[in-house]
Amino acid sequence: MLSSIGSALLVGISVVAAQTTPTDIVGTWSSKSNKTLTGPKFYDPVNEKLTEPNRPGISYSFSADGFFEEAYYRAVANPNDPKCPAAIMQWQHGSFTKQANGSLTLAPIAVDGRQLYSDPCAYDEAVYTRYNQSEMFQRYEVLTDPYHNIPRLNLYQFDGSPMMPLYLVMSPPEMLPTSTLNPLTTATAGGAKATSKFKRSAEGFTLPMNHKVLGKRHEPIAADRIWWFGVFLTGSGALLYYFF
Repeated sequence: MLSSIGSALLVGISVVAAQTTPTDIVGTWSSKSNKTLTGPKFYDPVNEKLTEPNRPGISYSFSADGFFEEAYYRAVANPNDPKCPAAIMQWQHGSFTKQANGSLTLAPIAVDGRQLYSDPCAYDEAVYTRYNQSEMFQRYEVLTDPYHNIPRLNLYQFDGSPMMPLYLVMSPPEMLPTSTLNPLTTATAGGAKATSKFKRSAEGFTLPMNHKVLGKRHEPIAADRIWWFGVFLTGSGALLYYFF
């Protein structure tokens, strides 16, 4: 009997030890553009508004008590018509843990994530949906970048391929509240239930970008800004290929 209890306690201790919250990644990290950052300037959950950064990029924030937040702003090339790139903005948050094998697992709050997809040359309106994507990073490393002389976070995806480097912007991190921000149903003053304003379709919850949501509008993502960014990257690649 006592041996059984002791074995159960050891198993419980080993499970707790297998999942930890690392402190070396606490803070807000951003890609080199340093324009896409987590927090209220990227996503306003009260007014259901995603604000377009000046340049594409990604950002992750990790708190000391085991919560994360991420913000993505990505350009999508159009090989058939280079003048018509698309863009995606994504935001989600939730909890994270470090496993015994060194990997990081991110578990988002499913109802809170948001995605805004804009393709101005194909559609007059963009698509605003709920977004929920669990993530697993095979490993990570924190080091001092030899060129910028600031902390750098290298994340390796589930298959071991590296993501673009992230640089420490601030610590403690800039994050929205870590609890559920937009439940599917909320209680009104009279005690009744108010359902989500998102319309359900075959693809999920969608709204046109210029549809009023809680009294606010989403503005179209600027395609010309993304196009010039693509031109810059193409020109830079050509110069590097020529000289190196």
